[in-house]
Amino acid sequence: MTLEQLRIFAAVADALHFTRAAESLRLSQPAVSAAVAALEAEHGLRLFDRIGRRVELTAAGALLRDEARSILRKVEEAGAMLAELSGLTRGMLRLVASQTVGNHWLPSRLARFAAAFPGIRIDLSIGNSEDVAEAVRDGRAELGIAEGAVSDPYLMSDVVPGDRLVLVVGREHPWTGRGAVAPADLAAARWILREPGSGTRALFESAIRDAGLDPAALTVAMTLPGGSVIRHALLAGLGASVLSDLVVSDDLRDGRLVAVGGLALPERGFHLVRHRDRHRSAAEREFVRLAVVES
Repeated sequence: MTLEQLRIFAAVADALHFTRAAESLRLSQPAVSAAVAALEAEHGLRLFDRIGRRVELTAAGALLRDEARSILRKVEEAGAMLAELSGLTRGMLRLVASQTVGNHWLPSRLARFAAAFPGIRIDLSIGNSEDVAEAVRDGRAELGIAEGAVSDPYLMSDVVPGDRLVLVVGREHPWTGRGAVAPADLAAARWILREPGSGTRALFESAIRDAGLDPAALTVAMTLPGGSVIRHALLAGLGASVLSDLVVSDDLRDGRLVAVGGLALPERGFHLVRHRDRHRSAAEREFVRLAVVES
């Protein structure tokens, strides 16, 4: 068993899809399939059940996935240690961010870090706030940046300045031109919202409760997986939503979308999420310094 086989196996186990795993590894799909087949043949065990175009982990595969993650994490920690000794001239920093953070807050900060440390490779994955917590807890990311607060005994977080949520509609929406809407209007609206588990959705539902309404009683016309997708739906006039000002600032300035009052929406901090027990690499410390402290 080689580290490369373990790395390929772990990628397939995470994606449960050979082609997507191959894309993430920048390998051909036949090369990924051959590596997994060789691992299975070497030990006389089936690690995946092939069900049409899907794959599922067998019991043996699930056990190996956990061990593989642990081994690969140790290898990366050893590499990080050597990178520190070499003065951050090489190495890797694994980040995970929620949608708004990854797509709108993070790019300029990644560019600043890359300019300062061109030898450090950034591996970024994007999900929702729950995905961020899971990736850091499982060791698939060294640092997470989430919109929503994370409550997990294995994790710790620091709050940094983030964004403000805005109640927005398209310029042809009936609310356009009104300074604020009443709770009855909020209750009758057709909403386009992020998925449950996102920080934006959680804060929206909290604000709705503060307005005396039950989030479960709202008409949710669409549940979409990211602020940019919701923005396009609003531009098409399909409903109302609450989005980060980072997502809609250009549209608000140019009048394509309109901000409406009537819902108490706070400024929110973003959460830097780390594992309590894992070593903080020099790359992570420098990223936080450049991306957050000196921003």
